[in-house]
Amino acid sequence: MYTKKFSVIGLVLFTLIFSSPSKSAEECFEGISRGIFKFNMAFDDVVLEPIAKGYNKLPDPIKKGTNNFTSNIATLLSIPNSLLQGNIKQVGHTTGSFLINSTLGVLGFFNPAEKMGLKPNKEDVGQTLGSYGIGPGCYLVLPILGPSTARDSLGLIADSFIDPFAHVTIREKELIGISGNNIDYFSVKGAGAVDFRSDNITNFSSLEKNSLDLYSSFKSIYLQDREKKIENSTDAKDDWGSLDN
Repeated sequence: MYTKKFSVIGLVLFTLIFSSPSKSAEECFEGISRGIFKFNMAFDDVVLEPIAKGYNKLPDPIKKGTNNFTSNIATLLSIPNSLLQGNIKQVGHTTGSFLINSTLGVLGFFNPAEKMGLKPNKEDVGQTLGSYGIGPGCYLVLPILGPSTARDSLGLIADSFIDPFAHVTIREKELIGISGNNIDYFSVKGAGAVDFRSDNITNFSSLEKNSLDLYSSFKSIYLQDREKKIENSTDAKDDWGSLDN
C-alpha cells in the first residue's frame, strides 16, 4: 500500500516538474526515448506483428466481436473521466452505451448502442488533465506501451485507480472483494492492442517505408491525436490514432 502511495506521489511530482502550460511537448530525454523506441520496434517485429497477422486470419465476426468487447470495457474508464471533465451529456451517452451493449449486446460482443445513436468518446485521465489546461510536458516513449508524455504517463497510472474494470480485476482483493485477477485485466488490454495492431498492418508498413525518421513520425501522429482527443474533435481516432496520416 505504501509503495503505491509513494508511486502516485512520485508521478505527481514528475508531472509538476516536467509539464508546462504549453501545448507543445518538449524533448527532454530524446536519446533514451529513441533507444526505447528501437526496442519497441524490435518487440513489434518479433512478437506483436506476427500475432496481429495471425489474428487477421480469424473470421471477421470474431475480430468484430473482440473489437466490440474491448471497446465496451474501455467505456468504463470514460465514465468517470467524462464526469471529471464536466461533460454530463457524454456521461449519459457512455453509461447508456455500456449498459445496452453489456446486456442486449451479450457482454459487449455486439454493439446495438451504436445503432441507437450512442457512440461515446474514449476518455482517460491524461485527456482530463489536458482539459484542465495542463500541458503535455516532456515527450516520452515507454517500453512496450509506446509514445506518451509526462502528463499522459501520470494519467496512465491514475487510470488504474479510477477504472472500474481495474477495481474488479487487479485491485479486487484490496478494495471490494469481487472475483478477478491480473490476467483478466491484462488479457483484455492485450486483446485491444492486438486488435489495433491488426487494423494497422498495412499503414504501419507504409509508414516504415516512407518515413525519413520513423521516431519523429510516430511522435507527430501521437501528439496530434492526443490534442484532438482533448478537444473532443471528431477527427480523433481510437487508441492513439490510425497510422494513415
